[in-house]
Amino acid sequence: MRNKSSFDRLLDFFSRVNTVLTGIAMVFMTAIFGWLVFGRYVLNATPTWVEQVSLLLIVYISFIGASVGVHKRTHLGVSVFREMSPRLVRRIFDFLVHVILLGFGLLMAVYGYKLTVFKWSAEIPLIRVSEGWRSLPIILSGVLIFLYSIGHLIHFFSRRTYEEDLK
Repeated sequence: MRNKSSFDRLLDFFSRVNTVLTGIAMVFMTAIFGWLVFGRYVLNATPTWVEQVSLLLIVYISFIGASVGVHKRTHLGVSVFREMSPRLVRRIFDFLVHVILLGFGLLMAVYGYKLTVFKWSAEIPLIRVSEGWRSLPIILSGVLIFLYSIGHLIHFFSRRTYEEDLK
């Protein structure tokens, strides 16, 4: 087992924290849907705020979960061509994937920030919080994808293979 750099340990820490937070958000969302069903069918008083809170939570779960997928290399991809290719072509594919994700993360962070600033003065109906909270996970996810991609590129240029990165 290789020693991890401080940057690798920091990225692993971010990944673990985000996995725990998205898990807690999933449990909370399940609980509030339970409250919705109880309120609607037992109390005959539907809690109207549940839909807006669950929409807000699903945005956080999706975006932050996607960034963790980039770190753990479980993001959506078609690897059949990579696996069929000679080693040099596989290396080129790996490099391109990391560079494209790095650029995508940077664009998400920059334009997510612009969207959040633009929407901050509007209010989400029924829960009375800023619409900016709905687009904030775009920024967070973009920054994390950018950082995770830098980590993958550092590994790429240090000549370690994909299998070594997963250990």
